[in-house]
Amino acid sequence: MTQAPVDAASLREPAHRVSSRAPLLWGLGAALPAVALLVLLAVGDRLGWFAVPTWLWPAYVVVVAGYVAVMPAVRYRVHRWESTATAVYTQTGWLGRERRIAPMSRVQTVDFDQSPLSRLLGLATVTVTTASAAGPLHVAALDVEVAQHLVDELTHRAEADQSDAT
Repeated sequence: MTQAPVDAASLREPAHRVSSRAPLLWGLGAALPAVALLVLLAVGDRLGWFAVPTWLWPAYVVVVAGYVAVMPAVRYRVHRWESTATAVYTQTGWLGRERRIAPMSRVQTVDFDQSPLSRLLGLATVTVTTASAAGPLHVAALDVEVAQHLVDELTHRAEADQSDAT
């Protein structure tokens, strides 16, 4: 049995994990809107705009706390990325799992993005837009330096690849 070379385009698990701060980003990203909804419910209940059943408070807290505790850790174990001379690989998800490959010949743009929360944590997302109907690939929650290096690397590789697979 022969093994495929590392650069061969196959749906294998990508080599690199996202930043170790990614679970914090995802946890805060889930907790902030949940807390905002909790405050809205409490204010609405107190001011008499609507009545919130008493059983809802503990149920809401348990569900949100469980989600905020479990989801980031699972996502961190699943999310991976890799860039080779021939392609960009991503693996994402937490309940489901998606693996995607974008051949360098199909890369059209490479973008660097930071939300306010990402910036606060020193993280960034690299978006690779391709000529695919499936949409762009997102390599989320990378350390800023890693993301900047990846953008430079992918941009140079895409410029060097003169073939057109579109």
